[in-house]
Amino acid sequence: MSLWNIVLSGYPGSGKTKLAQHLVSDNEDFVRLNVDDLRSMYFGTTEPSKQEDFVYDTLVTLRDVALRSGLSVVIDTTAPDNNMRDLLLSTRMRNVTQLLILLVVDKSILEDRNRKRQLIGAVQAWEKVWQSPSKNLPVMQFRNNSSAEFETNYYVLTDLLKSKVHPFKRRFFTHIYPRI
Repeated sequence: MSLWNIVLSGYPGSGKTKLAQHLVSDNEDFVRLNVDDLRSMYFGTTEPSKQEDFVYDTLVTLRDVALRSGLSVVIDTTAPDNNMRDLLLSTRMRNVTQLLILLVVDKSILEDRNRKRQLIGAVQAWEKVWQSPSKNLPVMQFRNNSSAEFETNYYVLTDLLKSKVHPFKRRFFTHIYPRI
């Protein structure tokens, strides 16, 4: 399998961590990097801090160390805007396939999931800063409204990760290129 630099992007409750954990547990050559884990480790909270540049500098350094070590990376973070997505996808490493996975969940389901996690207002807060991915990013939409939908999309993703065909030629993978 080739090296991957995968960035998960989605609202809180969209299933980013679940997807990252599945990828890491099913692929021994994958590592998960999570911005909330770094914030918690450095500052004792998962909330964004005044030191976000430090947190993200650490994250991209860890990503590049993992890639140099021959490990694919899945970055588990909200990444609400295209500048952040570009930063997380950009690496000087050669022969690394980049992929932005946009987790898509219906708003009512997101709100319900966040209510259960006691994150009232999380969806509305992220809506203020959320940007649709720019057209120059390699994007896979990963719908996650239910367990069955998660499993179906996970199957498509794992097929993509094993593919010998360049994954971003639309003629081969038309099923992953619908636009929101």
